[in-house]
Amino acid sequence: MTETLLCPRNLAFELYEVLDAEALTRRARFADHNRETFDAALGTARSLAEKYFAPHNRKSDEHEPVYQNGEALLIPEVKPAVDAFIAAGFHNAQRSFEDGGMQLPNLLSRACFAHFQAANIATSSYPMLSMGAAHLIETFGSDEQKRRFLQPMIEGRFFGTMALTEPHAGSSLSDIRTRAEPAGDGSYRIRGNKIFISGGDHALSENIVHMVLAKLPDAPPGVKGISLFIVPKFLVNDDGSLGPRNDVLLAGLFHKMGWRGTTSTALNFGDNAGGDNGGCVGYLVGEPHKGLAYMFQMMNEARIGVGMGAIMLGYAGYLYSLNYARERPQGRLPDGKDPTSAQVPIIEHTDVRRMLLMQKAYVEGAFDLGLYAARLVDDQHSAESEQERHDAGELLDLLTPIVKSWPSEFCLKANELAIQVLGGHGYTREYPVEQYYRDNRLNPIHEGTHGIQSLDLLGRKLMQNQGAGLHQLLGLIQASCRRAAEHAALSALREPLERHVARLAEVTQALLGDLAAGQVNQALANSALYLKVFGHAVIGWRWLEQALRAERGLAEGNPADADFYRGKLQAARYFLTWEVPGCQHELALLHSRDDTCLAMRDAWF
Repeated sequence: MTETLLCPRNLAFELYEVLDAEALTRRARFADHNRETFDAALGTARSLAEKYFAPHNRKSDEHEPVYQNGEALLIPEVKPAVDAFIAAGFHNAQRSFEDGGMQLPNLLSRACFAHFQAANIATSSYPMLSMGAAHLIETFGSDEQKRRFLQPMIEGRFFGTMALTEPHAGSSLSDIRTRAEPAGDGSYRIRGNKIFISGGDHALSENIVHMVLAKLPDAPPGVKGISLFIVPKFLVNDDGSLGPRNDVLLAGLFHKMGWRGTTSTALNFGDNAGGDNGGCVGYLVGEPHKGLAYMFQMMNEARIGVGMGAIMLGYAGYLYSLNYARERPQGRLPDGKDPTSAQVPIIEHTDVRRMLLMQKAYVEGAFDLGLYAARLVDDQHSAESEQERHDAGELLDLLTPIVKSWPSEFCLKANELAIQVLGGHGYTREYPVEQYYRDNRLNPIHEGTHGIQSLDLLGRKLMQNQGAGLHQLLGLIQASCRRAAEHAALSALREPLERHVARLAEVTQALLGDLAAGQVNQALANSALYLKVFGHAVIGWRWLEQALRAERGLAEGNPADADFYRGKLQAARYFLTWEVPGCQHELALLHSRDDTCLAMRDAWF
């Protein structure tokens, strides 16, 4: 069978051989589950993704949302797809049984959702944003806010968004101008403008709950003065029924290179301040001036979601180009001198295999990391000891910039390679690989660009809690290398990683020394290079872990899986012997504090 979303054998390998999903069923929260229930959920996700999401992926790209009479209109296929997702319970996959959920581990929830992201990244974004907004209210909202807004979101009647970015500020949230004035009745009046708000308007739900960052009149300057507000599209009455339209105006839609099926909106709050409703009504979440700290929960969830989206777009392109290469005959091998002989499938050409192997190394390495991060979320909330839960949270916090940014860069490269495998056909709209590339090109930008993630990693996460997360990561990599040392066949894979990590640790110590000495601009000048080499260390480690499981599979597993395991070992070999050693140049630039970019001046361009 030709696979189009993701490879079921690889998913089973990750869940049951690498990440030991079945061990989670020994925890009280997941005791009612087993591999059968996990596989049933995965099978349902695949079926729904194939039936409802994949068929309109191209149509939603060619017929993007339209602005009409102040509303955003979508193609009709989107709502049945989202409704099927909700009806199957996937928007509450992690929620407790008593709250109407499936009580699945986060690992399984992410694995299920990956099918929808691979099938249709644009349509899948609507429930993804809503789940994040619901979790935000659940964690920080008042009982009344949960009754009025969270419960309908759990039921799938209300959707949600995150409204951060403003036209003049972009990613610099400290400069937002949206204001919130107390109304004297416990509510606030919101006034301001937000842009690039994904899912900011549609007719998929009864209501849209915007999670809005704004500043109170007495707010201190900068990020310490940001508060968080619930701002619904429609006001909600005490009995839960919908009231009048709130003063939230859809000012227009942005027209994007890719990801076209998701509405990207400009929203105006409080334009009609003197209207019947007295302006735009909002409700303060939690304490004043702590909004950004609250919003980071949704932002970090979204960053992992963006990373998984990038992975699945890369994965879909890889699978398509792999199938194409197996079926497309063209040319003969270099030693084939007889022009009358049959053409060979292009997968027989070494350079095509190189491009397919690169894609496999990128997307399957990133897929492992994304699911590993999901497993850390489970450990953070349900591991047996408090120390284990704490350690998982520390490690997840450190890895989040990598989970978001590394796939956004290298799974995009995989999409570029997929186009190249198809040759001239890959550049045409008759084949899906060009859309996968366009859709994926958004991921290096939203939820924090590469530059922002690199500053977060090097400037904040590494030093957090005296470097606890970094020390933990280095210890895990060393432990993997020790286990790999017991396999002579893995020496060629283990040794490049050990050399890379040793050099990375040396460079890291030097850069952190610069930061401690107050040489901030010098230390962070080449942080984007640091993000890459750190990410390669993490992905290299994850490939070594996969190689260890593949070695065991070859020795103890089903002989019918031998080719699968050999493919894993070959992809690990490629990444650890081609990609990882290639980072030495960037490490040298970082170690020397090269100032080529820092010293450049505006007038010299």
